[in-house]
Amino acid sequence: MRAAFFLSPLLLLGGLTLAAQGSAALPPALASGWQVRLASMLPVPGQPADVMQRQPNISVVNLSIRVANAQGDREALSKVISDVQSGVRPTYDKRLGITEQEFARYVVFQTVLKPSGRRVRLPVTRDVSRVVFGDTPDLNGVLKGVSIDLKTGEMHGPEGYSARPVNVPASTETDGALKVTTGFMWKVIGNDARAGNGVRGTLNLLQLEDGAIILSYKRTSMIKNVLNQGEVILSYLH
Repeated sequence: MRAAFFLSPLLLLGGLTLAAQGSAALPPALASGWQVRLASMLPVPGQPADVMQRQPNISVVNLSIRVANAQGDREALSKVISDVQSGVRPTYDKRLGITEQEFARYVVFQTVLKPSGRRVRLPVTRDVSRVVFGDTPDLNGVLKGVSIDLKTGEMHGPEGYSARPVNVPASTETDGALKVTTGFMWKVIGNDARAGNGVRGTLNLLQLEDGAIILSYKRTSMIKNVLNQGEVILSYLH
């Protein structure tokens, strides 16, 4: 079972941007050799993968040192630490000897990725030109019909829209956030009111410092006027 991964706000919110479908703006050119990198990161047919889930996490950053310097109450500090270790949101206690504003700065709320306990073999078909995703019950149809062209990098969805990838730079954070070494992101947007088709989604393909690959897709999709929302997050090793 894989360890938990901390998610940076940038990755959680899809902070990297890509021009909407139909815009005159084009995504920046990818660095030389990106096709090899993309092909090596995408899954192969039957790829074993862990289905991941988001969970809230609370951490206390340097609070103990600050309270000790302020000669705050050790019992009050112990209560805060106990709450954090139990996954309970700690509350401010004036006996800590610091202000409520300082307390808020030292208590950090994060979201982590943890294995859900479900493991799948990815229903992928692959040839020299593209990778196509199928479906299993654990994937809930989120990736069904999504394909990625290995030559152009273009992502195509079952709604009839496509997107080009942008590069995800290596993470520079050192506070336990998701440590990305390289990656790609696709942001697909489009709609056709007459056909009843549309999509707004973000696909991430990230390689982490420990060699793990994170593949995630979150989207709101409409096909023939049937609306569907979903997200799937997968972790695997080649």
